[in-house]
Amino acid sequence: MQATFLLFAVALAGCTHATPAASTEADALYVPRDVIGDGVFSAGIEGPAFGPDGALYAVSFGRDGTIGRVTFDADGKAKATLFTTLPVGSTGNGIRFGADGSMYIADYSGHHVLRIAPGERDATVFAHMPQANQPNDIAISPDGTLYASDPSWADNTGQLWRIDRSGTPHLLESGMGTTNGVDVSPDGKRLYLNESVQRKVWVYDIRADGSIRNKRLLIAFDDHGLDGMRTDVKGNLYIARYGAGVVAVVSPDGRLLREVNLKGQKPTNVAFGGPDGRTVFVTLQDRGAIEAFRAEYPGREAGL
Repeated sequence: MQATFLLFAVALAGCTHATPAASTEADALYVPRDVIGDGVFSAGIEGPAFGPDGALYAVSFGRDGTIGRVTFDADGKAKATLFTTLPVGSTGNGIRFGADGSMYIADYSGHHVLRIAPGERDATVFAHMPQANQPNDIAISPDGTLYASDPSWADNTGQLWRIDRSGTPHLLESGMGTTNGVDVSPDGKRLYLNESVQRKVWVYDIRADGSIRNKRLLIAFDDHGLDGMRTDVKGNLYIARYGAGVVAVVSPDGRLLREVNLKGQKPTNVAFGGPDGRTVFVTLQDRGAIEAFRAEYPGREAGL
C-alpha cells in the first residue's frame, strides 16, 4: 500500500508540500486551532479526507461543485488550492480514499458515487444510484466495500447503501431517519450510522459478504444534530455535532468520553490525518473554514 501511495503522490504533477511541523500548540490534545480561515470554502464545505499524498481534501473550495486541496509547508502553515471541478450536475459531499489511492466522492445532486483515479483529476461515475435520495457520506471497509448514507431532508427520512468493489449498489435499509455520518470499526466487523435530525447513532454487525445484521442503538443525544464521523484505531467514534459546536468522542460501547469545543458552531465532518494520523481535521459550515485538534490515538484509516 505504501508504494502505491508514493506513486500517487508523484503523479500529482506540480503539487508539492511538506508535512506540518510539530509545535507546542499543535501537540496539545483536544485544543482546536485554525488550519484554513473563514470563507475560503463555501457553506457546502464537507469531505474531508487526508490523501495518500499527505494533503487534505475537502469539497466546495470557493463554491459548490469543486474539491480543494490543502497542503502544509515545513512550518505547518496550510495553503488551500483548487484540486478539481466536478462534472456539471454533480455536487460533492463526503470523500474517502481507497487502498489504491483512488478518491471516492458522494455526489448528492448527481445520485452517484464518483471516483478519481490515482494521478488523475477528472471524476468518473463509480456507482450510479438513481433510486437514491441524496448520497451524503461514505465509508470504506478494510476489504474495499463502500457504505453510503442517503438522507431525504424534505421528510427527514433516509436510506443506507452498500456498494461492492465492482461499483454495484445494494440498498441495505430504507425507512430510517435522516441518515448521515457513517464509518466502519477498525476490524471491519461493525458499521456505524447516525441519523441527524433524530440524533441517534446505530451500530450493525457486518457479515463476510458485506451485508449487515443485528442493528442496535449505540447512543442518542438530546439536542442539536449529528453529521459526519470517523473511528480511531481503538474504535472510538468522533462525531461532528452540527449546531452544538463540538466533536463528540464516543467509545465502542456507547459511552460519551468527551466533547471537543470548536470555534465554529456547525461542524459538518471530521477526518484524521497528519504524519502520525493523530490530527483531527474538522470542516465548519458556518465559517467556510477548517479547524484541527490533536487526538490521543490515530484514525483507523491511518494504518498506524
